[in-house]
Amino acid sequence: MKQKEELSLDDITIRTELKPGDIGYIIYLHGKLYKEEYHYGIEFETYVAAGLCEFYKNYNPKKECVWICEHKNRIIGCLFLVNRGNAAQLRYFLLCPEYRGIGLGKKLMALYMEFFRRCAYKKSYLWTTHELTAAAHLYLRAGFVLTEEKESTSFGKFLKEQRYDLVVD
Repeated sequence: MKQKEELSLDDITIRTELKPGDIGYIIYLHGKLYKEEYHYGIEFETYVAAGLCEFYKNYNPKKECVWICEHKNRIIGCLFLVNRGNAAQLRYFLLCPEYRGIGLGKKLMALYMEFFRRCAYKKSYLWTTHELTAAAHLYLRAGFVLTEEKESTSFGKFLKEQRYDLVVD
């Protein structure tokens, strides 16, 4: 693989359809990366698994979208927009560490916001934790505002869950 400084967005493909194996691999990536980086337990991986199963069962491509990032035919990141009736929920935003810092997160947020507007959503929200400061920076730049914090042990350790909301006119 190229060194990080040689890697560019042109090396990465982003697709918007799910293929067999994607859901399982995205669950695996969440479990593995969040364990390695933040010491989350199996509780987090099962939370992601349940949410992705719910997403697929109710998937409506007219109101929902997935962005699967690949490099050399390997999934290296993703982002999902989930329809919640009158709001869009931003979920499963993940980038493998070696693909951070090249503008891929910004590109995914731009794609999210473009689809959000095209579907005429007026609200969006997401849940994250206080430890994910780089992601929070992307959310704030897109116009999201921190609206709620609550202490939690849901992912196998103590943390603060945070809700960010976006409301457009």
